[in-house]
Amino acid sequence: MPPQRRIDLVLDSVKRLLRIGATANLGNLLQKQHPADLAQVFGDLAERDRVAAFSVLVERNSRLAMETVSELGAEGGAALLAGRSAEEIARLVQEMPPDDAAALIDNLPDELSAAVLELMGRKESGEVENLLEYAVQTAGRIMNPNVFALSEDMTVGEAITALQSSRDVEMVFYLYIVDARRHLVGVTSLRRLLLVSPETPLKRIMTLEPISARVEMDQEEVARLVASYNLLAIPVVEESNKLVGIITVDDVIDVIKDEATEDLYRLAGVSSDERVFTPAGESLRKRMPWLIVNLGTAFMAAAVVGIFRNTISSWVALAIFMPIVAGMGGNAATQTLTVIVRGIALGELTWGNSRKALVKELLVGIGNGLVIGTIAALVAWVMNGDPRLGIILALAMLVNLFVAGLAGTLIPLGLKALKIDPALASAVFITTFTDVAGFASFLGLATLFVRYFRPAG
Repeated sequence: MPPQRRIDLVLDSVKRLLRIGATANLGNLLQKQHPADLAQVFGDLAERDRVAAFSVLVERNSRLAMETVSELGAEGGAALLAGRSAEEIARLVQEMPPDDAAALIDNLPDELSAAVLELMGRKESGEVENLLEYAVQTAGRIMNPNVFALSEDMTVGEAITALQSSRDVEMVFYLYIVDARRHLVGVTSLRRLLLVSPETPLKRIMTLEPISARVEMDQEEVARLVASYNLLAIPVVEESNKLVGIITVDDVIDVIKDEATEDLYRLAGVSSDERVFTPAGESLRKRMPWLIVNLGTAFMAAAVVGIFRNTISSWVALAIFMPIVAGMGGNAATQTLTVIVRGIALGELTWGNSRKALVKELLVGIGNGLVIGTIAALVAWVMNGDPRLGIILALAMLVNLFVAGLAGTLIPLGLKALKIDPALASAVFITTFTDVAGFASFLGLATLFVRYFRPAG
């Protein structure tokens, strides 16, 4: 059975069992599911049913319940736990890895999160509080401080013995080797460890200067490092190169997914925490500010059109083709913006190599302008019977697609230089540029033609 079909069947069963109050059967059903599947099922339930199903799962298997909370993400998990007592939350979050617990507690109301930390065990609360000291979306915030490390003075046999006796550490993909002050000095793999004799010193088989992330490094940069070097985990170090944590590939996948979703939402002017079933009032509050900004930019374009009202009144056919110039400019700018924002996000594009990208996008804009403008000119000529209108449309299209390439490249780069997320604000500015440039070039050229030629209609 396909996974999605099975999840849909579980969802239907959960709804039915909740409806008839069969909590025993519901508990048995939930305990047989994978945390990722449970997270999807809970996400599709109405709020009341979600809370009820989670309560049943907590009573039957609290560890599985908290693994499901981890899969739901910090915001969804916090919303699910916010109605419970601080004592119960403190007990439950201690079953989570420190990085997940820190993210969850950070999303609880301030008073509740403080109470939870106060009630947690000293070791667990200390780990969480240390993680919360790092800035949001940095390596330090998302790392797991429970990292398995070996002394550089050990032999392979001693390392294997130490590994066998350490059961409560993050998944061991690589073995990190430290000196007496816990400075990271090398790394080796499990495979290499098992292929040499037990008497071999770790110093002889370790790789020096392993790839690592600094605690203040942005989580997107961490994800790029892991992807670039095909790592399953990356160590996190402080300024002095002291090993303080580890970030595994499952956390990196979450970062990539969250960052991609955030950029996609921001390009559309939507809050990254909005979901399909977010209440209408909340969605209205989140979306309206950007729509108001867009309204302001639309009036700027309208003001440009108003300047040429006499030209439009004397050549009515212009009104038919004005939206084409602005619309094509907006579409072309969106294509450029998507490529540029992605390049910035992946670290491929910086001010250092931006000139090459700008020249390329301008050439693309000119090429598109020539081809699309020619096609539009021929269609306008056929529709209106006046070749002059076609020529104006073609020239305006060429100008606006050139502006689209220019604005789509320089605006996100400029915003990045100003420490503003390019995905958040670029679209608003670029729409303004292409609308204003499109209307100004089309109607400006038409005004020149009106001065020297009498239009046909």
